[in-house]
Amino acid sequence: MLKIWGRGNSVNVQKVLWAVDEIGLPHERVNAGREFGVVDTPEYAALNPNRLVPTIDDDGFILWKSNVIVRYLWQKHRPPMSLRAFAEADRWMEWYSTTFWDAAMRTVFWGLVRTPPEKRDLAAIEAARKKTGELLAIVDAALAQRPYLSGDAFGMGDIPLGCGVWRWYALDIERPGLPHLDAWFARLKERPAYAKNVMLPLS
Repeated sequence: MLKIWGRGNSVNVQKVLWAVDEIGLPHERVNAGREFGVVDTPEYAALNPNRLVPTIDDDGFILWKSNVIVRYLWQKHRPPMSLRAFAEADRWMEWYSTTFWDAAMRTVFWGLVRTPPEKRDLAAIEAARKKTGELLAIVDAALAQRPYLSGDAFGMGDIPLGCGVWRWYALDIERPGLPHLDAWFARLKERPAYAKNVMLPLS
């Protein structure tokens, strides 16, 4: 059985849990990271030398890095994709990591959720909020052409940004009007696996 290490409130772990439930894979999850520890043990370091979550064990195949895990599981258990369809989905997965999350949304989320009020850099948070809105306008324009980032149907390319966008909508912040993004988010909320694994209280 597939084994997953990671805590349920981690945006990176949520990607994997959502993908696994969309596919319908039986799995075992072990709480790990932050308050649960585990990642600092020699046993875990032998699996993932970065000592981060998530990590999976798929019948002896150990894999870490959340987007890589999602790609692997999707390709293994879903119908094969054409090279262009894979590249289309993969582009948004990479954009999420390198542009949306690391360059903007992470600062908003960590600043407002995981930083005590007295230690918050409000100027940095506000700048990141504006930048996040500008970046999501790119997504809004793409979604004007198709219902999902993966194309005509939901796919792996929707998963990383779907996890990040939940945080964008769940925070009490000012957001620009982005109707196509709003409609995509509404479609995601109708998916049981998204509601179960991603739409959780922010922590």
